[in-house]
Amino acid sequence: MSESTTREERFAQGLEVMGQVAGGAAPQVLDALADTSPELGHQVVAWGFGEIYSRPQLPPRDRQLVTLGILTALGGCEPQLEVHINFSLNAGLTPEEIVEALLHSAGYCGFPRALNATLVAKKVFGERGLLPVGERPAPGTDVA
Repeated sequence: MSESTTREERFAQGLEVMGQVAGGAAPQVLDALADTSPELGHQVVAWGFGEIYSRPQLPPRDRQLVTLGILTALGGCEPQLEVHINFSLNAGLTPEEIVEALLHSAGYCGFPRALNATLVAKKVFGERGLLPVGERPAPGTDVA
């Protein structure tokens, strides 16, 4: 996005990017904030997705790995982590890769936060029929 884009254009771009990452689901954040802080919802979409997430320097899959690590390290972000685990699956990460990223985070932010994040992932995987998570062949590899 250029600096000359309008507020409405940034929002429209953000909605498009958010829709792609969300797998076509309606942006629930807007509904959740409509009666208390619609401006915060606007900024999440326009700035978070229209300005930051849409930058070409990192593909969505890599952005989601970063996001999972940050939300795990912060702790107390389980609702946002649930959303981003879904986004991560939509962006092409496998359950095994997500589990590995959360395991990796334990060394940097501690076991309690990694455990909490993994339990959120378990919930999402269960809802999407992806349990149990095990050793599955990587996409594009043949199994003999």
